[in-house]
Amino acid sequence: MTVVIGFEGSANKIGIGIIRDGEVLSNPRRTYITPPGQGFMPSDTARHHRAVILTVLKEALEQAGLKPADIDCVAYTKGPGMGAPLVTVALVARTVAQLWGKPLLGVNHCIGHIEMGRLITKANNPTVLYVSGGNTQISNDPSPGYNIEQMAKRGSQYVELPYTVKGMDVSFSGILSYIEEVSHKMLSSGQCAAEDLCFSLQETLFSMLVEITERAMAHCGSQEVLIVGGVGCNLRLQEMMGVMCKERGAKLFATDERFCIDNGAMIAQAGWEMFRSGQVTELEDSWITQRYRTDEVEVTWRD
Repeated sequence: MTVVIGFEGSANKIGIGIIRDGEVLSNPRRTYITPPGQGFMPSDTARHHRAVILTVLKEALEQAGLKPADIDCVAYTKGPGMGAPLVTVALVARTVAQLWGKPLLGVNHCIGHIEMGRLITKANNPTVLYVSGGNTQISNDPSPGYNIEQMAKRGSQYVELPYTVKGMDVSFSGILSYIEEVSHKMLSSGQCAAEDLCFSLQETLFSMLVEITERAMAHCGSQEVLIVGGVGCNLRLQEMMGVMCKERGAKLFATDERFCIDNGAMIAQAGWEMFRSGQVTELEDSWITQRYRTDEVEVTWRD
């Protein structure tokens, strides 16, 4: 059996997870929380991660009931993400790998989300919608996406917003600017409530995502959809995608906040797949990158 420990810290969450042949043995994490409206700065986030990472590492090993000698490989998030937090976690992962005498693996954060989703849901060969975007400096009490989702549940009046889809591409530029431009007038005149604007924002953005996902399914002849990433927790998105899948006779797969939100186990799972296919990262190549496209990864573990 192969045991991989994964270190994740690309944004405001620091997590360390351990995977053994598809079984999640442990997955503790901490979240850096700032006062509402301030967002999180890279240097402050890195300082938070440095303060708690060894505690989280100890928890991961204790919850799994393992010792360093039981670990076969150390995986860490290479990117994408915020520079300072990425460096902090990479340094600890490199140190641990050398102290324990274990091979090291740099993992693409997005691939981690996808592989974790495939593991948990048992989706076979899905069209994947990776929706992330919680890293913003707008009201984080507790997070912008969650706040919008909760307010949208109380909205009912749809306000028409810019809707831009060109083939498989979507454009979100202008939507928030438009809302900021018209919201004060609409709210003060009683044309709609803040809840209605949140409802309309969700309906518009998610409709765009459902449209391009269905188009991808049609092109690929796919009968499965897997939603991953932090925004994948949104129940309205899952509901809208589920309606589309039902109409096509397809299956929808999604995970809950334990695994769709950034966590260490997803890095461990992607690392497990990579390690089993013969990949390792040499120490001199164990750097990080803030920009790391999903399609830059050579997938050697799938046909």
